[in-house]
Amino acid sequence: MAANQTVPQDNSNNPLEKWGRILLSLLIAAGVILALRWSVTFLKDKKAPEQLLLRLYDTLGMDGAATALRDVGLNPFASKLMLAMVAMVLGVAGIWALFWVANDLIGRISNFTLREKIRPLVFVGPAVLLLTVFLVYPAFNTMYLSVTEDIIGRVPDTVPEEIISESNIAELLTKDANKVVFGRYLINLPTFEIANVTLGDDSTAWIVIRGDNITVFGLQNYKFAFTDPSMHIAFRNNILWLVFGTSFSVALGLLIATLVDRIRRESLAKSFIFLPLAISFVGASVIWKFVYAWQPAGRPQIGILNAFVTMLGMEPVAWLINPPINTFALILIMIWLQTGFAMVILSAALKGVPSELLEAARIDGANEIQIFFSVIIPSIRGAIITVSTTIFIAILKVFDIVYVMTSGKFETEVIANRMFVEMFNFRNFGRASALAVILLVVVIPIMVINIRNLRKQGINQ
Repeated sequence: MAANQTVPQDNSNNPLEKWGRILLSLLIAAGVILALRWSVTFLKDKKAPEQLLLRLYDTLGMDGAATALRDVGLNPFASKLMLAMVAMVLGVAGIWALFWVANDLIGRISNFTLREKIRPLVFVGPAVLLLTVFLVYPAFNTMYLSVTEDIIGRVPDTVPEEIISESNIAELLTKDANKVVFGRYLINLPTFEIANVTLGDDSTAWIVIRGDNITVFGLQNYKFAFTDPSMHIAFRNNILWLVFGTSFSVALGLLIATLVDRIRRESLAKSFIFLPLAISFVGASVIWKFVYAWQPAGRPQIGILNAFVTMLGMEPVAWLINPPINTFALILIMIWLQTGFAMVILSAALKGVPSELLEAARIDGANEIQIFFSVIIPSIRGAIITVSTTIFIAILKVFDIVYVMTSGKFETEVIANRMFVEMFNFRNFGRASALAVILLVVVIPIMVINIRNLRKQGINQ
């Protein structure tokens, strides 16, 4: 069909009927939008379910039920259940109705080229918009925040009223500021100033004044990330997590996948190994907190490990308090969780190795160990890289396990947990953003390796 050919989509020859259908679609869309708006308001109000039930009882004349509800109140579980039902019903049905109306209206456009240009925008546009709002914009905003300096107490956030009309505001601000030395102006306009300053640790920053707003830019947050002793511990622990967590998860997954591939109850054995992956990181941490539980010597040990240790006649071990054993105890939890994932993926890759290739290696005199390292592993190299990079990224941003088990104390700090502490405990968004950017930078080359590996396997060509 030619690109400029037009295809009538509306078989009705009656203009009144045609415009009536269009009006009906628009009314449905307006009704859905109003319903979605009401649902958002409903979900934001914790008392909305109770008020809705009261209005319903009053409308139906159920005075007794309404009085009882006013006296006792709505059960919290019932309230949450109503909120969930409203979210699911109106959310799913409303979005479906909007897309149906949009498709109906687009289908009435007679010009084929215009219709096919608009249709992808309508169906893909909302997803792209959501990705932009919730992923792209936050990423760039995080980078912006990471270079903003927190020097509260030395330079204010807004221009004081007594100097707002001056022509050299930045210089006046730093005149009496503690440990801030004015350098020079880069730009000095009536409503816009950029000035270079030196902070107390001899680092350089830039003060930007726009109207009455003051922002300080510099690399202090990154300097903190790479020079602070507590951050050195976090980086060291992250390296330990990445090296031991990734290598042991992949190695154990490959070993188990190879062994269970030769037993009769393969699926049953895989189910037991895969089961921990169905548990959340927080749930796994709670389980292992009981495993690692410690009481001083002489007291009953409720932790499985210390019960076993004391049974052998040794002193109980404080697994989560003594460094560096506590870091390796936390890494063991991640290995326990990720081994099942590695096993499933690598088991599928093992089954894809041609049996003719293995038989040829055996005919040539190779033993099973030689076949494993010289034939099988090279054949599933792509799957091993994919699993390794996936686990690497999951371990790089590990937070839940550390936060639940130790909260980063006793030298178990990692970058993601420190980012959380800086943001929510210290309210230092610049430092937290700098740590987030560091994690992003480390993830990028791993993603590049993963994408190149997938392309070599013929995926995403």
